[in-house]
Amino acid sequence: MRVFRRAQAVREVVKGQRLPNVSDALQLTYAALRTWVHRFANQGVQGLVDRPRPGRPAQVTCELEKHLNRLIDQDPLEHGALSSQGSCRELATVFAQQTGVHLGRERVRGV
Repeated sequence: MRVFRRAQAVREVVKGQRLPNVSDALQLTYAALRTWVHRFANQGVQGLVDRPRPGRPAQVTCELEKHLNRLIDQDPLEHGALSSQGSCRELATVFAQQTGVHLGRERVRGV
């Protein structure tokens, strides 16, 4: 969706619209629009794609999140809980045993 919006903005500038007018109309900052226009000029459409973000990569991939959701949907008794009212901490422990990925109970709660 972001790439489409950026492409729309750049298209307007290429068609001759002024940057301040386009940034106001599409609710983009002038600096951001200028960045996208320069990237488009230098790299083409590929310049409108998000660059990788710095920092630690996500620990939970899409597949792991699906696995966690399956665990959440199961009765806690199925994976060894002492009652049918499982806790986030117990779920995190089961998830770690099955996947090798250790999550805090707050991360499990956020799913």
